[in-house]
Amino acid sequence: MVFDGGPAGLGRDGRDARPPEGEAGRTGGRERTPLVQSVIGWTHTGHQHVTKERALSEKEKLIAEIMGAQVRLQHLFADDRSDPLFSSHLTMSQLKILLLLSRHGTLAGGELARLVGVGAAALSGMIDRLVVQNLVTRTEDVHDRRVRRIGLTKAGTELIDGIITAGMAKHRQLLSRLTAEELTVVSHAMEILVREAAASQADGPDRETGSGQV
Repeated sequence: MVFDGGPAGLGRDGRDARPPEGEAGRTGGRERTPLVQSVIGWTHTGHQHVTKERALSEKEKLIAEIMGAQVRLQHLFADDRSDPLFSSHLTMSQLKILLLLSRHGTLAGGELARLVGVGAAALSGMIDRLVVQNLVTRTEDVHDRRVRRIGLTKAGTELIDGIITAGMAKHRQLLSRLTAEELTVVSHAMEILVREAAASQADGPDRETGSGQV
């Protein structure tokens, strides 16, 4: 019997006809077709997409855990009836007004209404009740007599300072229970939150200065 070719792996011209070492095991001795390359690329992209989704899911889970812990902490603080907030008999809207005035000083009625998120008429009623409690004052704007400016009285300032101080005392007492290593973790986390809060505020829309009679 006569063979057309030479020894196994040799072509008719005596040259080695075998695929380069490693290529046969990788591609079966054939070049990848466009279809094979497309499938491989699609699979790789799909894997990246799944990995990204898993990362996002894990991030949302962590956010939910942090928010849940924050709510539980607030509930624990709220159980302390010695807080001056409980003896103030303020509504949430009234407390918000006092906190805003404590932070910004006197504000024009229109600007305060915008910050509280209510109309001028609704704010006027809230201010009336706070004036009766001797917590805020109404004064004419020195530059525009049509504008009423709202500010804290001495009693209002003392009330808000007492509420803030009580909250800080609770936090300090809680922090004093932590170890130095735990305090380092909390300190680093607070630095990150403050940094991002400042960045978020800087990215927000410019504040408009409002005015109006309330």
